Amino acid sequence: MTTITIPQDMRPEDGRFGSGPSKIRPEQVAALDAGATTLLGTSHRQAPVRRLVADIREGLRDFFRMPDGYEVALGNGGASAFWDVACASLINRRAAFGCYGSFSAKFAASAASAPFLEDPVRFEGEPGTYRLPELTDGVDAYCWAHNETSTGVAAPVRRVPGSLEQDALTLVDGTSAAGALPVDVSQTDAYYFSPQKAFGSDGGLWVAVLSPTAVERAARVEHAATLPGARRWVPPFLSLTSAIANSRKDQTLNTPAVATLVMMADQVRWLNGNGGLDWAVARCAKSAETLYAWAERSDYASPSVADPAARSHAVVTIDLDERIKASDVVAALRDNGIVDTAGYRKLGRNQLRVGVFPSVEPSDVKALTACVDYIVERL
Repeated sequence: MTTITIPQDMRPEDGRFGSGPSKIRPEQVAALDAGATTLLGTSHRQAPVRRLVADIREGLRDFFRMPDGYEVALGNGGASAFWDVACASLINRRAAFGCYGSFSAKFAASAASAPFLEDPVRFEGEPGTYRLPELTDGVDAYCWAHNETSTGVAAPVRRVPGSLEQDALTLVDGTSAAGALPVDVSQTDAYYFSPQKAFGSDGGLWVAVLSPTAVERAARVEHAATLPGARRWVPPFLSLTSAIANSRKDQTLNTPAVATLVMMADQVRWLNGNGGLDWAVARCAKSAETLYAWAERSDYASPSVADPAARSHAVVTIDLDERIKASDVVAALRDNGIVDTAGYRKLGRNQLRVGVFPSVEPSDVKALTACVDYIVERL
């Protein structure tokens, strides 16, 4: 393919549009430099790093407007590790899942493989749609993803009617939604995510907003696992009660990547300083609607998600006409310093996928659309 050179004045000022890892602001990198001698390479159980964790926990309390009694816990391993934490410590016998993409289905697969849990109930939705779990006898946890990163679908966050009377927990994966989409965490018992999306940091950490009911459930489930004849095994690394106990001390059970904490703390301060969740949601919506409006006007592109109400304002997916190879567009963009716009590999669609998290400038999103048009005209 002939190299296409986009005029410099057309290009975004920052060409990073990843759906995770996402753009990291220069100020976050500067925060690493500022903490080089006091934070990096020091013990996570000492005061400087513990103050950093305390800043994150308190900042998230303000950002999510957490109800009384809710608390923030942190652990190692990323949100995918939290699926196993939930299987070990939160799901008592059986869970129901909304499955409508790669990531929402993976949690269900973890529960299916746990030998001490009953087979999960799966409510399947086609890619490009969402399907929430429905009230089901014998279920003690309802689980789904707020934002399906693989398809660009955003689902509602609200308790399944009747689930409270059933004493069932609501566990919502907020990995690519937290910090970008509106949420009322009181509608959940665990709203968990990783920091490499809207919180503009690196991966390897999970963060969970937990209700008092979830904390009590974890204590009860893990205690039952210690009784004679118990079939459940709770490895120390997957113990939610251990993560909670350490988080209350403003530390993690195992050594964390301190650089990740530094960058996340700076991002939380930046978000709160600009207006918190409402500001972040409005900023992401502006960027997302720029892309959707452009695609709807285009004669070769269209939003992948048909229902406007289900279209994500965190990760935007755009289908291209079959005569235009998305791989060619993505390659040409990369040649011009505009990166991470490829669709989710396992989905196999001819599409672009664009992360529009708070760190991404809306003006850069608008520039991206012009660059795609420029490339397509010359393919």
